Amino acid sequence: MSLEVDRAKAAELEREFDAEMRFRPLGISGTWIVTALLLALSMFHFYTAGFGLLREQTHRGVHMALVLGLIFLVFAANRRSDATSPAIGWWRPGGVPLYDWVLFAAAVVSSLYLPSIFHEIAFKTGNPDPLDVVMGTTLTLVVLEATRRTMGWALVIITLSFVAYAFAGPWMPGILVHPGTTWSQLADHLYLTSQGIYGIPIGVVATYVFHFVLFGVVAMRIGLGRLFLALAMAVAGRFAGGPAKVAIFGSALFGMISGSSVANAVTVGSLTIPMMKKLGYRPHFAAGVEATASTGGQITPPVMGAAAFLMVEFLELPYQTIILAAIVPAFLHFFGVFIQVHFEAKRLGLRGLTPEEMPDWRAVLKADWVTLIPLAALIWKIFDGSTPYLAAFWGIFLCIAIGLIRSERQRTPTVEILLVVAWAALLTFGRGMLPGEFGDWFGEICFGLFAALCVTLWWLNPAPALHWRDIADAFVIGAKYALAVGAAAAAIGVIIGVVTLTGTALKFATIIVNVANDATLMVQAWLPFDKATLVKFFTLVMTGIVCILMGCGVPTTATYIIMVTIAAPALGLLGVAPIVAHFFVFYYGVLADVTPPVAVAAYAAASMAGADPFKTGNTAFRLALAKVLVPFIFVFSPALLLVVPEFNWLDFLLTFAGCIVSITFFGAALSAYFLAPMAIWERLWLAVAAVPAMATGATPLLASLGLGLPVLGHQLWLMRRRAHAAEG
Repeated sequence: MSLEVDRAKAAELEREFDAEMRFRPLGISGTWIVTALLLALSMFHFYTAGFGLLREQTHRGVHMALVLGLIFLVFAANRRSDATSPAIGWWRPGGVPLYDWVLFAAAVVSSLYLPSIFHEIAFKTGNPDPLDVVMGTTLTLVVLEATRRTMGWALVIITLSFVAYAFAGPWMPGILVHPGTTWSQLADHLYLTSQGIYGIPIGVVATYVFHFVLFGVVAMRIGLGRLFLALAMAVAGRFAGGPAKVAIFGSALFGMISGSSVANAVTVGSLTIPMMKKLGYRPHFAAGVEATASTGGQITPPVMGAAAFLMVEFLELPYQTIILAAIVPAFLHFFGVFIQVHFEAKRLGLRGLTPEEMPDWRAVLKADWVTLIPLAALIWKIFDGSTPYLAAFWGIFLCIAIGLIRSERQRTPTVEILLVVAWAALLTFGRGMLPGEFGDWFGEICFGLFAALCVTLWWLNPAPALHWRDIADAFVIGAKYALAVGAAAAAIGVIIGVVTLTGTALKFATIIVNVANDATLMVQAWLPFDKATLVKFFTLVMTGIVCILMGCGVPTTATYIIMVTIAAPALGLLGVAPIVAHFFVFYYGVLADVTPPVAVAAYAAASMAGADPFKTGNTAFRLALAKVLVPFIFVFSPALLLVVPEFNWLDFLLTFAGCIVSITFFGAALSAYFLAPMAIWERLWLAVAAVPAMATGATPLLASLGLGLPVLGHQLWLMRRRAHAAEG
């Protein structure tokens, strides 16, 4: 069986279901210009990651100039008008209308103007010149239009609502009232300060996110994805319902390097969904499995999604801390999907894959084992204290070297070997003469020796070698993937700017807590919990619902930043640790990718399965059971995140065991199967039995197990009766 993914088909599906990948067709000259700019964007980030970032405003300005400018060249103002072959003429040089060339110039000039007056910013802030206001206004309008083209109207409308709120402050009701502002003051705050467009979101994309997106694309190009699928087949393919379990393991592994729900769904799903359907899974269930497993990519270490890197800046924590905190919740998410897939396979009596239907994973491992080296190096550099962008740099560098230096080729690879070895020597021994982050000499020399050893090992690898054009193409695709998230980050900067200017973050938090208090007063007499617990619970419910609603049509990163700004402070008022509050918002933002009516990952998978999109979305949301439950659990028992100050092993083990029991019981109830098919009363009973285990401590866990015993006993009796009937 072939594990090669049809890249053209995957790209077509991404364009159909992911607005971020809908590029206009270009003429020959336009293609050359755009390709050169995309390559320059990737090379800029690759170089600065390894040899030192530029001054903050300059680095962010160059990033925005290239990203926003490119958006007007590759995304049409009206997608339908440029859906087919490009129209060429004097009014459309290179296939791009003249007004888009004007917007391209406006984006570049307004983005680079601020770095050019860097030394004057301290004197201008609060007292902008007319030119500063013009440039700030131009950049704000450019950002909104770029966001509309890449993301659609949802995020633009949300951003404009915040801008309107900035002016309407004096007329707002109650606690939402504020003095208001003028356009000059707003443009000054959004443009000249670090709390607006040039703030944390765009900084994180320019220094972290871009590099890991590029690493994922290059790693896939050298064969790491093929190896992951082979390993997933070897681990899970032969068991009941094998293809669905392969989808789970494969998506988990893909998620380690991609961090994109739609990309995971179309890549892994192109192989697993047809197998699931062939084996007997219903189309909407097969698509739901792939969509739900694919959304796990954004929460699976070490790469995760863009929001994870934002946590580094917002919480001022090392990235390795975020990785450690994400390990257990990510495992529980995939466990929740796995347990329901297993029960569904048993209920339908589905078999596993035969040896003939599975690839020869040994041959794949022999050919592609070296592709694990860049991933191992990336993880090593993260945990040795290096910055994430330096770790990504080493990962990308090793991917390039692995792709170029292989034994199966048409000619002697002298040039490639010399370039890679010289590059490794420069990085190892010459870094002390270059700006940036270098670490101690001993560590760098050891890592250089490791790279030299890898070069020797790669020569023994029989896989076909790549050409420089393949690497350049991966750099171009990586830059394309990063365009939309760059526009979204800039738009979110506008929202954060309004919130910080008007001081409304605490006001929104107070409103949420007050509503939770009112809900508590209504039900407190009927429930055996103290007031503080109920207030926290209702605050979580409200925050989760808003995250899901906000995520309809808005990317996870944008949802996370908005909710961190206006909702996470509410959890802080209730004593929830910042990292716990941020993870709660993050998980519910990701959940929106499989929540109808705008479940982009589910709809992409449904297209491949020929299934009803809405039914697929509902199934995917049901399969995402753990992602719904676990955030509530780690708020009440933060030990599940491993890195909180109050961590202790007893709390962790009890909470983890409670999660396993609760997810298993709920999964069985939803699947109508445990050890045998379940009657309605058994499903309801087991669902009730799952609830106490969600609370923390030994007593609730024992209560759940005790409540589940009657169902377990009956299921054992049914299983034995079926076995005897089969023998007879």
